[in-house]
Amino acid sequence: MPALPPARAGLRTRSAAGPRHHRPGPSGPSGQSGPSGPAGTVVRPATPPGRPVDRPGRRRTGRPGHDRHGAGTGTGRPDSGPPPLGTRTGSPRHRSGGPDSRTARLRTRVLSRLSRADREVLWLYLLTRTGLWVTAYCARWLFPSDGDTREPGSVLAPFAQWDWAHYLQVARNGYFPEGTEPFHSGEDNRVAFFPGFPLLLRAVHAVVPHWTAAGLLISFVAGAVAVLALGRVARLYLPDVRAGSHAVTFLLVSPCAIFLAAGYTEALFLALALPAWLAAHRCNWPLAGLLAALANSVRVSGLFLAAAMVLHFVLSARRCGHARHWPWLAVPAVPPLLYSWYLQVLTGDWMAWKHAQERGWYRTFHTPWDTWANTWDAAFGASRPTGYAFMFQAELVAALVGLLLLALLIRRRQWPEAAYIGLTLWALGTSYWYTSLPRSTLLWWPLWIVLASWSLRTPWVRTAYLCLAAPLTTVFALTFLTGRWTG
Repeated sequence: MPALPPARAGLRTRSAAGPRHHRPGPSGPSGQSGPSGPAGTVVRPATPPGRPVDRPGRRRTGRPGHDRHGAGTGTGRPDSGPPPLGTRTGSPRHRSGGPDSRTARLRTRVLSRLSRADREVLWLYLLTRTGLWVTAYCARWLFPSDGDTREPGSVLAPFAQWDWAHYLQVARNGYFPEGTEPFHSGEDNRVAFFPGFPLLLRAVHAVVPHWTAAGLLISFVAGAVAVLALGRVARLYLPDVRAGSHAVTFLLVSPCAIFLAAGYTEALFLALALPAWLAAHRCNWPLAGLLAALANSVRVSGLFLAAAMVLHFVLSARRCGHARHWPWLAVPAVPPLLYSWYLQVLTGDWMAWKHAQERGWYRTFHTPWDTWANTWDAAFGASRPTGYAFMFQAELVAALVGLLLLALLIRRRQWPEAAYIGLTLWALGTSYWYTSLPRSTLLWWPLWIVLASWSLRTPWVRTAYLCLAAPLTTVFALTFLTGRWTG
């Protein structure tokens, strides 16, 4: 899967032919100039592709951008005639600079940047978001926490589960609430979570008073940005206009897709990491470094992204000629260093966030084979409740998928992508047992591009994936929305 030269999405080519000039000829019965056919009919010259077709009774006069009297219209089009009946051309809504005019210009500017493939991707995103909200509505009524209840829970309550409580506490009260000491009894290990998402949540809460609604809004907007970026990254790798929609479909119907809609960090991380990777492929290293730094403030996975970008910088140095931009590669390290310094000041421990992960999620170092053995025992050794055992089985499957993906990337010599996946597997695969590997697959954009390439060559791959993944997506969504441990 060799990388292709970047293509500017949404750029439409214009016909090289200039304005069409009619040749003079004998007048037909309609009084128009042009060659006449049998029975006095007018034979019109063929219209070149991409050019508007002249309609009878509407003669195009003047130059583009000028009306029939020679005045500039400023639209780049011929005058289309008088305004519709009842339109007050002097009203405020049609004056230059009015609020409706500014909104129309903004809407036109945004739409002009979206290609047809981009709009298709957004349509897929909206459809899947609607499906998840329907699932959440059903979960409120069918699976309440109390089986004898007569009233469903809050509309947003199904999304306020598990790690959301940590993000909410950090956004509302900070890492160390007033009157408490670091690592006090009852410490909830909230310092394990990087500050990017809680800071944004607190900012959005100033506009959206409901905390859960603010978190869902962040994930909704960030998810839209993420799928647009994934579609464009996929089209960089694959010479097919359908590549973007295929890759996005595989992502949005993946088993853990519910976390892209909940108040979690996956959507926000992808909304920063994928544009950073896109900028790196286009040799825009200042933008890539800044976006990767923001991604690093959201998740520690940003460190793996930064390492992949460094390798890509080295391998593409001859093509881009960007040796002077190497300092931008150090920018992604700034947020983790600042956060570590903040924790050191308050706790005396530079790695307090790592030690919190070890205390709360058993992320102490173990060899990969010990990690596999411990996870296998939790999945099939009857040592855990069935719900947890099922999720440990999903952890094992995700680990196998990651190893196969890594082997494929190495075989194809896609070294930066292999570095990103390999570092992720090493970090998550050397704990006491696997934790959150299924959810981490959302961040493995090379996986979705590989699946897209297979589906473009063999269409039944996409059909088989949808038939197998869609039921799992529903199961994982219901499990999360009803408060059980997921992914």
